[in-house]
Amino acid sequence: MATWSMLSFQDTASPVMTQLMMFYDFVMIVVIMIMTVVGLIMMFMVSYKFTNKYMLQEQWVETIWTILPMLVMFVIVLPAFRTLYLLDDPFMSSLTLKTTGHQWYWSYEYSDFPNVEFDSYMVPKELSLNRLLDVDNNTILPVYTQVRVILSSTDVIHAWTVPALGIKSDAVPGRLNQVLFFIDRLGNYYGQCSEICGANHSFMPIKIESTFMKNFLSWLSHMF
Repeated sequence: MATWSMLSFQDTASPVMTQLMMFYDFVMIVVIMIMTVVGLIMMFMVSYKFTNKYMLQEQWVETIWTILPMLVMFVIVLPAFRTLYLLDDPFMSSLTLKTTGHQWYWSYEYSDFPNVEFDSYMVPKELSLNRLLDVDNNTILPVYTQVRVILSSTDVIHAWTVPALGIKSDAVPGRLNQVLFFIDRLGNYYGQCSEICGANHSFMPIKIESTFMKNFLSWLSHMF
């Protein structure tokens, strides 16, 4: 989860978020290189007393500053497409979780199992270890399992967002959206609604608790 001193992303808990962070680092390297080169050129131009007339009106210069940005964009586009295809994971899911947004709480239904559904409300701050993030019913999911989440809403547009898993998708009334992810380590992962859905928008958190499959099945047996 995020802390006050954290300046970067949260620790990743899924391969998709790992790829997103790698792409971000790559783009930042390219951006820093461009800013450095442009800054040096501007510094040299300001510090020199004389101006080269061919730097102001020269076809080769115009050709170079037209082609170079195209090459930079091409270098960025290739890993960007790769990351986008990974986000739209084509693999079949082993578990389906239906999530419904309400004003202002979430409802969960494990579609593969009968009568396993519950509402998830935020815990009052007096009873919460993590203010505005803890809920009364955690969303239990197994690790090393491909999970599909089907999103919808009953009133307004909400957004189901878990940064550590690289997930952010809208829950739209009358429509079903789908996200897939794979949790690769144990832990508790927090998120919040990322759409301004009303007065209590900041009071509908998400808490996912990842556990081993045998513990998940044991929890399910108590929910029947």
